[in-house]
Amino acid sequence: MTHTAAGNPDEGATAPDKAGNGATAPRLSPAGSARPLVEAYDTALLDLDGVVYAGPDAIDHAVESLEAAHARGMRLAYVTNNASRTPQAVADHLTRLGVPAEVSEVITSAQAAARLVAEKVPAGSAVLVVGGDGLEVALEERGLRPVRSLDDGPAAVVQGYDPSVGWQHLAEASYAVARGLPWVASNTDLTIPTSRGTAPGNGTLVAAVRTATGVEPEVAGKPLPPMHRETVIRTGAVRPLVVGDRLDTDIEGAYNGGVDSLLVLTGVTTPAALLAAPPQHRPTFVAADLRALLAPQPEVAAADGGAHRCGGWTASVTDGQLRLEGDGDPYDALRALCAAAWTAAEQGTGTPDARKVLAELGL
Repeated sequence: MTHTAAGNPDEGATAPDKAGNGATAPRLSPAGSARPLVEAYDTALLDLDGVVYAGPDAIDHAVESLEAAHARGMRLAYVTNNASRTPQAVADHLTRLGVPAEVSEVITSAQAAARLVAEKVPAGSAVLVVGGDGLEVALEERGLRPVRSLDDGPAAVVQGYDPSVGWQHLAEASYAVARGLPWVASNTDLTIPTSRGTAPGNGTLVAAVRTATGVEPEVAGKPLPPMHRETVIRTGAVRPLVVGDRLDTDIEGAYNGGVDSLLVLTGVTTPAALLAAPPQHRPTFVAADLRALLAPQPEVAAADGGAHRCGGWTASVTDGQLRLEGDGDPYDALRALCAAAWTAAEQGTGTPDARKVLAELGL
């Protein structure tokens, strides 16, 4: 994937921080973009759970925002760590919600996991599946034969999230892994957002097999390279923007892949977690929801006394406490607070206490 950074003057966004040796220095503030993101990037690599939908229902503003982005020429690709459903099922779900989606535009961690397995075992091998239909279809796409029992002579084990996974499935995987079979996990997300709240993710199921066997799986999904590679192969994006709700998968995956990212606060990540984010978890852009794709992004600028300004807000750190003055859009306040907190962290003064100021903002 060739990537044009947001800092390119032709794209109209604030350049990433650069160290003198040419390496990327820790990001000290969210970036700004004078142009709408839909114009600055050719492809949005969209996470699904917590970004486009939560359980069966669309996230507020997601459908109309994606329809508008598509109409304005942005390619949409749906990149999910959830391995339970097939790309066809995901595309059908998106279409029912009114989101423009083709099967070829859905990239799952099951596909990345299946590619990893196919590189480890002979063509046509049986593979023990602990998960749902998404894993079975992905394995068949790679010319492998999914099975559900160690008695079927599998050459490897692949594990992904599915609501149907129970003790017997985890036990079968444990027996196989204990015998030395290669073990690939689609992802190790500890939680998954649903319409009823936050539920255990595949990481909790992987932990059960790890505890039983003492073995670590090879992991395919975000934020690790196999998922980035799968996305590169399937999208061919030139100027991609990763859009997600999780710092430890979506944003870190973009960081690892050297591409820009947009964090939307419609899923797992809280404003407090964002302010405390280490460098690999700091997004390029921060916004409330997917409407951000259609608009320019406000710049965060330096202010007097080491403070940081965005919109009508000015943020600073005094005696380990975040201070905020001004009024206007609360997300402009959050962007200014990010700059103040991230800069303080890099200066070695620790993560400032944000509880009071966030409570006053209602975030």
